[in-house]
Amino acid sequence: MSDATTDLGLGPDDLWQFNEGTHARLFDHLGNHPAAGGGTRFAVWAPSAEGVAVVGDFDGWGGGGHELAPCGSSGIWAGVVVGAADGHRYKYRIRHHGSVLEKADPMAQRTEEPPATASVIGAGAHEWGDRAWMASRHDRHALDAPVSVYEVHLGSWRRPDGRLPSYREIAEPLARHVLDLGFTHVEFLPLMEHPFYGSWGYQTTGYFAPTARYGTPSDLMFLVDHLHQRGIGVIFDWVPSHFPEDAFALGRFDGTHLYEHADPRQGFHPDWKSLIFNYGRNEVRSFLISSAVYWLDHFHGDGLRVDGVASMLYLDYSREAGEWVPNEHGGRENLGAIAFLRQLNETVYRECPGVQTIAEESTAWPMVSRPTYLGGLGFGFKWDMGWMHDTLAYFQRDPIHRRWHQHDLTFRMVYAFTENFELPLSHDEVVHGKGSLLGRMPGDDWQRFANLRLLLGTMFGQPGKKLLFMGTELAQQREWDHDSELDWWLLDQPAHAGVQRLVADLNALYRDTPALHERDCDPDGFQWLVADAAEDSVLAYLRRGAPAEDGSADRVLVVANHTPSPRTNYRIGVPCAGRWEEVLNSDAETYGGSGWGNFGGVDATPVPAHGQPHSVNLTLPPLSVTFFRFAG
Repeated sequence: MSDATTDLGLGPDDLWQFNEGTHARLFDHLGNHPAAGGGTRFAVWAPSAEGVAVVGDFDGWGGGGHELAPCGSSGIWAGVVVGAADGHRYKYRIRHHGSVLEKADPMAQRTEEPPATASVIGAGAHEWGDRAWMASRHDRHALDAPVSVYEVHLGSWRRPDGRLPSYREIAEPLARHVLDLGFTHVEFLPLMEHPFYGSWGYQTTGYFAPTARYGTPSDLMFLVDHLHQRGIGVIFDWVPSHFPEDAFALGRFDGTHLYEHADPRQGFHPDWKSLIFNYGRNEVRSFLISSAVYWLDHFHGDGLRVDGVASMLYLDYSREAGEWVPNEHGGRENLGAIAFLRQLNETVYRECPGVQTIAEESTAWPMVSRPTYLGGLGFGFKWDMGWMHDTLAYFQRDPIHRRWHQHDLTFRMVYAFTENFELPLSHDEVVHGKGSLLGRMPGDDWQRFANLRLLLGTMFGQPGKKLLFMGTELAQQREWDHDSELDWWLLDQPAHAGVQRLVADLNALYRDTPALHERDCDPDGFQWLVADAAEDSVLAYLRRGAPAEDGSADRVLVVANHTPSPRTNYRIGVPCAGRWEEVLNSDAETYGGSGWGNFGGVDATPVPAHGQPHSVNLTLPPLSVTFFRFAG
């Protein structure tokens, strides 16, 4: 073994784990780090290179650079550059078969601001003040906890003076907004470095570096710490499914298809025109798993939303016959990706206690959010894409036609408890010509706002954790544009301000009502009362909290009227006699509604209905959802 490992902390076990695909903390060894005797030590994986040198500010980017030495047969090249210091820019100059490639460091923890592409020495530092949060965060996003996520694209949330915000300056206004609206977590669209701003971060090149567009790694640490100290969790969107072809980045890194498959039928993604990781290569797994651990460890992330899981699981994803390579058994399952995802989740939960992983998975793949020891993929939660698509398809219909499509709203309960679901109304639903959610609602202006309020109430009434993309709380009228900030001026208009008040009240009700969150993932927490009233376009169901020692449980009746016609004297069966208090009505005047309601609540009478021994006689406001909590 070369002496190149001496100053790197790369012992035989590290090299073995790296080459075996089980190293979870490569960021402690590869990339750039302060050298014990001064200068900076560099280490990079380039097994097919004939030579590797470091060039940068410290040598004027000239000559042949500072040569690195191979670390045995590991494929790693390493060495110390005495004149290299924190803040200096650098790249690797890789020689392969007569060609010279200049590459950014895959393990760099800092980059220069795009469109420049060099890596920067340094990892950032911060004196964390979130110890109390970190000690208690497990309970903040447990299966029985209220989890309501505010999804944010940082560059288009607010733009001070028309420019991109910084991590530091956005911390306080973002925290204040999230707290005012009652969300429990913020989920950031990918903050990993990406050359094309219009990719929203989903074309990642810096798997260990926060984008320099908004500041330094230390600045991002400040943002996360501030949110934690205000009681807000932080989820990072993370993209292990594909990466861009940019010449300075991972593609053909050492002159060969190092990170990606050589065969385009396996290594090129037709949808996103990007490269696909070779999950069967041990070192690639070590790289990706270390990236996941890094964002949770170094930046105190509370969870990872893993993008594009469906595209990873299927070899024929977005491909026709003859455009993909079957697995060793002749099937379409990507066995390497499946093994990687299981290893990823096992490692993350072991290395970073208290976190959650969330899968964006849009198919019927079984047991995505079930433990690996039971044969699952090991995620904590899964986005319910089926609910999102079915519900939006229903709500876009004119109410006169909804009677023929009641199943769009009821079908979910066939599978609702097969996974630990999160209900998303995400960024993907307000781009690419789809328009805003408000813009997709039918009817005149009043009906469009009423439908949007009904949609939001439907999400909060259904079992499952919640996710809402920024701007929906404003009833944004135009489609989301990553090049401009949200239309905050809309809040000067009563109808838009009413939607924001509703979001805040829905979050408060969800947080403070055990029946609406404790059994989000438990079939005993849900019961249909009225599912077949298609002619009326009415749905009613019961939500139950966890039972107390005496067998009692918090109970909430949720009733939705999906037509613009108010319905009076509408009888709905309930399981017990007593007072049912009206705790939220999306048609209330404070939200911009017409003010129909039930005068604060109703008393159940011993009149059987819908298979229940008692019933309540309700007024159902137009295009509304109403919540009644059992008061005894």
